[in-house]
Amino acid sequence: MAEHEKTLANTIGLYIHVPFCLKKCCYCDFVSYPYSEAAAGTYLDALLKEIDMYSLGLPDQEKQLASIFIGGGTPTCLSSGSLTAILDRLRRGFSLVPGCEITIEANPGTVDRQVLDVLRTSGVNRLSLGIQAFQDQLLSALGRVHTAAEAVEAIRAAREAGFDNLNLDFIFGIPGQTREEWLETISLAADLRPEHIAVYGLQLEERTPLERLVARGEIQPCSEELELSFYLAAIEFLSSQGYVHYEISNFARPGRESVHNLGYWLNRRYLGLGPAAHSYLPGGRYANDATLAGYAGRVARGELPVCSREGETVAKEMSETIFLGLRLIGGFDLAAFYQRFGRRAEEVYRKEITRLLEAGLVEFAGGRLRLTAAGLPLANEVFIEFV
Repeated sequence: MAEHEKTLANTIGLYIHVPFCLKKCCYCDFVSYPYSEAAAGTYLDALLKEIDMYSLGLPDQEKQLASIFIGGGTPTCLSSGSLTAILDRLRRGFSLVPGCEITIEANPGTVDRQVLDVLRTSGVNRLSLGIQAFQDQLLSALGRVHTAAEAVEAIRAAREAGFDNLNLDFIFGIPGQTREEWLETISLAADLRPEHIAVYGLQLEERTPLERLVARGEIQPCSEELELSFYLAAIEFLSSQGYVHYEISNFARPGRESVHNLGYWLNRRYLGLGPAAHSYLPGGRYANDATLAGYAGRVARGELPVCSREGETVAKEMSETIFLGLRLIGGFDLAAFYQRFGRRAEEVYRKEITRLLEAGLVEFAGGRLRLTAAGLPLANEVFIEFV
């Protein structure tokens, strides 16, 4: 991971939000809209113009890209030609460092060998597949549009297309999910030998169909105790299979950590493009208009599609550096914090750190402050101390 941290120095990450899905999953509260060719055309035209605006407006040092991440939504709703056009425009307007990590998210069922061949040829070198479970009844409960068999087929097609850096996403704590089903899922995942695996506890977001079903008592949510057992089982099993647990929800083969996500956890700068995308650049944080019409309209008028700004303060930057860094299993580097801010975290947050040390939730190790095994399941309680 140290090599990745060197790559991130003096570079930024770039995120592109593709706000379309064939069908919105019943647990999802991300900004997304039903796919149509007309809407996709409007989006692509605006996005390419937004890329040009930033490529002309940003100073050169803020156009050095360590990573590109195309997420959504379901980016592979777009045609492979549209995705290639986006990458071509980025290459013309930005500088990609050697080995720049280029990730695209995809759902099984929206990709085939032909599409994957085009993506790989266009320079995408990391594929992130949202599989979520290997039991069809659980996929149906989540509102996914693919089957377990289609997920396995997508992985096979990706390997045949030449992808040697795969991430697989999974969800635990699904209503009705048993411990046996979760163990089967992570076992099958390890058998497929992806370079990276991400596991997330299901979040019942307000106003989603799944949350409403739970609120009405039509289905029972997973208990906190059972959900915790799922998480601990994943840590134990995936670690035994050679995966390094390097972030709260993420596991990787050595050297295959996500460069793009490490940029977030190390509180590095990033640029977000597309509706609802967020940016963190010198001067503060910015959010784009979340509506497709508003986003495209602003760009058509020659404006950046930013609808809100939050100024940057040293206190806020220090706070974010700590609680984001604590997401990493190794914690955050105390010397790097001092180099960045000219102040020691142990002094700035003396009371908070002392309280957490006494509670056994954090510890000092190798010049870093990190969560303990007891603190890991209580991470949010730790983070709030620094907010």
